[in-house]
Amino acid sequence: MASLNKEQLDHFKEFGFLKVENLIDPERIIDPIIEEYHQVLSNLADTLFEEGKITSKYEDLPFGERVTKIYAEADEVYNQFFDFSLPQGNIKKDTPFWAGPAVFYALKCESLLDAVESIIGKEIYSNPIQHVRIKIPEKFSPRDEDGFVKFGATPWHQDAGVATKEIDKTNMLTVWFPLMDADEENGCLQVVPGSHDGKVLTHCPGFNPKTGEVLPALSAQGLQIPTTLFKSEHAMSVPMKKGDALFLTKKTVHNSLPNNSNRIRWSFDLRYQPIGQPTGREIFPGFVARSERNPENTLNDPHKWYTLWESTRDQLAAEEQFSFNRWDGDDPACA
Repeated sequence: MASLNKEQLDHFKEFGFLKVENLIDPERIIDPIIEEYHQVLSNLADTLFEEGKITSKYEDLPFGERVTKIYAEADEVYNQFFDFSLPQGNIKKDTPFWAGPAVFYALKCESLLDAVESIIGKEIYSNPIQHVRIKIPEKFSPRDEDGFVKFGATPWHQDAGVATKEIDKTNMLTVWFPLMDADEENGCLQVVPGSHDGKVLTHCPGFNPKTGEVLPALSAQGLQIPTTLFKSEHAMSVPMKKGDALFLTKKTVHNSLPNNSNRIRWSFDLRYQPIGQPTGREIFPGFVARSERNPENTLNDPHKWYTLWESTRDQLAAEEQFSFNRWDGDDPACA
């Protein structure tokens, strides 16, 4: 059992975050993910080459250099091809996603679930708010018409703020871990210790605290909490090694730094919660990851997990599109 000790739990309760070193086995859990994504990248390269968007498949390059070259030459970010969730709107029958076995086994990692159990209890549900983040160096990154990096630094936010209001009733836990070392140079996370005490703060669509403007380019990258609403000067960076994991409450204010290095920053962010509580994205499929009370309900088949996402995509593609955004930008803090 990789249960958290009292000191770790006290730290999490007081500061709203906890870094645990060497929690996830790199060889058994992370390396198979990397190997799986090599094939995903090859599939993407084949498609873009056939469409004439790239002049080479860059097959001899390591993953990080290869994805950087492909994104830069195609002048586009293709993270949806790698993500194990669907986008928040405009879902079509051919919307790409990747829900492979290695990803599933990462969500089911025993040492990770042991730590999760220490915080939320033995009845664990895998919340479908989950993503892979592949951020190439900003110097090579595609940019929009306003010159903003298309998939760069993540604005200040709380994870409860990017779900529907139902999540306020849920003890949702975030687990963030890198697939390779993450530091200040290539864009590790920053957290604001103690920011989890209190309410869910106002999130402004596209709010830029430097200028006070609302910019579509920033809006496309997500919501942002104005720095007037929390003590951003207390923020601290959390560098992490491959195999480390970072735990956050749903109200811990955090962001990510820009990738100013020559290497990618590659990470997973997962969510867990007690079984039976709202997920904040009810139309997306979660699953029982661990249950002492009803172990027969636990999902252990990665193919069934993939099928859940596939059928959800097909169903949503035929329906009216939706929005998870609970913010309209009319709050005075966004002015």
